[in-house]
Amino acid sequence: MNDLSPLPLGSVIGAFLLAFPALFSIVNPIGAALIFNEVTADRTRAERHRLAARIGMYSAIVLIVSLWLGGYVLNFFGVSLGALRIAGGLVVAIRAWSLLMQPAAHEQRKASAAATTSQQEDEDIAFFPLTMPFTTGPGTIAVAIALSSQRPSSGIGTLPFFGGMTIAALSIAVLVWLCYRWSDLVMALLGASGARVVSRMIAFLLLCVGVQIIVTGITGVADAIIDHVGR
Repeated sequence: MNDLSPLPLGSVIGAFLLAFPALFSIVNPIGAALIFNEVTADRTRAERHRLAARIGMYSAIVLIVSLWLGGYVLNFFGVSLGALRIAGGLVVAIRAWSLLMQPAAHEQRKASAAATTSQQEDEDIAFFPLTMPFTTGPGTIAVAIALSSQRPSSGIGTLPFFGGMTIAALSIAVLVWLCYRWSDLVMALLGASGARVVSRMIAFLLLCVGVQIIVTGITGVADAIIDHVGR
């Protein structure tokens, strides 16, 4: 079913190249770091470093669980792999279009989600709201589930596929940690406008990933219909 995909999804490298740009775009650690820098401005450097480490760890857990289990959970409830791919691709494409056309609105929603952090302890805010929904919210989980739907139909390439996905998720979590830890440096280097340009470039890649997932899903459904009619 993945014949139309330009990436060998049954390999670690192919799965990584599919997942990394999509997750990078939806998480947007560079743009989120600017907001993190603002909402934690009244905290010491040591506190911000501790927060960054916890958020990176929690983000890795959320992403990996979503990638490994999300598609199987939907399959358990009777959602076919083809339908999951089409629906997931639509979610990814819509999110990408929103990021591409209205990056400022996306940043404002993230800022609102993190706006209540100033008076809380590190332990209280590291997971909620700074990991969920600020860093890895519902949109990120939906994209991760859509990516998991691209797993090979046969069992041969499943383990390398999820291995590549896991490496991509861990890479994003490390980037979140680094960007948040050095958010003041990110602010100095890029500024809000520079981060928005980078975000739009990556959002276009995410849009392409979403369209590719839809095409793969439609092809799979069409093949199933042709096989059924042929019988």
